[in-house]
Order: sequence, then structure tokens, then C-alpha cells
Amino acid sequence: MIEGSTESQRSPQRELIECRIEHADLDAMIDQIESMAGPMRDELALRRLKKRRLALRDRMVRLQQWLDPLEPA
Repeated sequence: MIEGSTESQRSPQRELIECRIEHADLDAMIDQIESMAGPMRDELALRRLKKRRLALRDRMVRLQQWLDPLEPA
């Protein structure tokens, strides 16, 4: 089976759950990197993780709005 076709067949509810899990994982990684000091701290990696976390947050908001629209259809 082609990877792209599997992804397009996911339900929005499942995608939202997967985004929430990845977001929580990113939170943990970011906290771990932020707790480091000195040369062990990778600022570029930290910025990339935060950017990915923000993109996931935006995706979760869009999915939630799609699943629970404010206006009746």
C-alpha cells in the first residue's frame, strides 16, 4: 500500500489524536532541551521543535473546528 494513500484515509478524529500525541512528545523534548545548559543545548534543534509544535497546534485547531463547527451545517 502507498504511504500517501494511507494518510489520506485517516479520519479527522484519528489525525487529531495523533497530533495531540506528537504535540505532547514535542513538549517533553523541548522541556528536556531547555533544561540543558552550556554547549549541550542545541538552540537550532530547539527552534525547530518549537516551530513543529506550533504547526501541530495550528493543525489541531483546524481539525477541531472542522469536527465541531461553530455554525450548524
